[in-house]
Amino acid sequence: MHASNLVAEIKRKDAKAEFRGCGGDLMKAQGVDLLKHYRTMAYMGFVEVAVNLRKVLRNIAQCKKDIVNYRPDVVILVDYPGFNLRIADFAHRKGFKVIYYISPQVWAWKRNRVFRIKRSVDKMMVILPFEVEFYKRYGVDATFVGNPLLDELAKFNPVNRSAFLRRNNLGEKREIIALLPGSRRQEVKRMLPEMLKVVPDYPDYQFVVAGVSSIEKEFYKDIIGNADALLVVDQTYELLQNTSAAVVTSGTATLETALFTVPEIVCYKANQLSYLIARRLVKVKYISLVNLVMDKEVVKELIQGDMNKENISKTLAGILRNGKRQKQVLEDYDELRERLGNSGASEKAADAILDSMKGKR
Repeated sequence: MHASNLVAEIKRKDAKAEFRGCGGDLMKAQGVDLLKHYRTMAYMGFVEVAVNLRKVLRNIAQCKKDIVNYRPDVVILVDYPGFNLRIADFAHRKGFKVIYYISPQVWAWKRNRVFRIKRSVDKMMVILPFEVEFYKRYGVDATFVGNPLLDELAKFNPVNRSAFLRRNNLGEKREIIALLPGSRRQEVKRMLPEMLKVVPDYPDYQFVVAGVSSIEKEFYKDIIGNADALLVVDQTYELLQNTSAAVVTSGTATLETALFTVPEIVCYKANQLSYLIARRLVKVKYISLVNLVMDKEVVKELIQGDMNKENISKTLAGILRNGKRQKQVLEDYDELRERLGNSGASEKAADAILDSMKGKR
């Protein structure tokens, strides 16, 4: 999504710009000549990457070869550090200008990567305000362009609640609790069953699962089974607009939920071996973007063994029935939005890229 918006802004400012690379359907719709679709490249966790290592290495080799053949004016890397930092090293050695949009979370773990970034990346464009100061300590040229989620929210047209409920066969009388289990199959398979266990504890609410069309409906329905929960697909913003609380898998969705001013619980459960490795490597106090930006616990985080029915149910009760707690969360959300700055991240990033290509700083 963010990469496709960046492409659109660059093309708007430079109609002759041409793109080739790895991405998804939205990038293809912007006219990008796709070398690889991201769905063939997305592996999460140490174990999962190890199992698919040969595929990952083949993808990297193919991307390197394509860069040499295509000879771009600039190589733009978006997030995805395990793959993109290797491409950055290669492109730099071959003499290509390298710009990185949406920083790897080097401030959280694998901080030695910052030295690779300093060596191989000409310009970092970051979307979290505290990242500028982090990179400054290491002498890396980093610019805060704002957060692209603000652009997405600015484009969102609020829906009529009654129409939304009717369209998705939801009742008018019961308030909604949203379940956001992630956007990757392995995430959903691990997270959603745990989230659903709390449904019987809240019979006065209706639970709605936020699905994505890149995962077939039957996959979700097999997991939901007989649980009293409904599925909506590609309507996450509409759902968040009309929900009273949310249980959210750690990731970008935690920030989206906060920007819709929805009280939330942040959850994460990984493969046990991946979790044990991560515990030794991660150097931050929090996993959710909300808490990281605010540098305090605004939303409750339930990680690994702490993500269970009892804890989810207890925490939900606190954010649904404790008026003082709700008030504090909403006040913190207001400050969060201020810290994220104004919208226009994609446009600012496009300007920075085009200026950098002209040799400006």
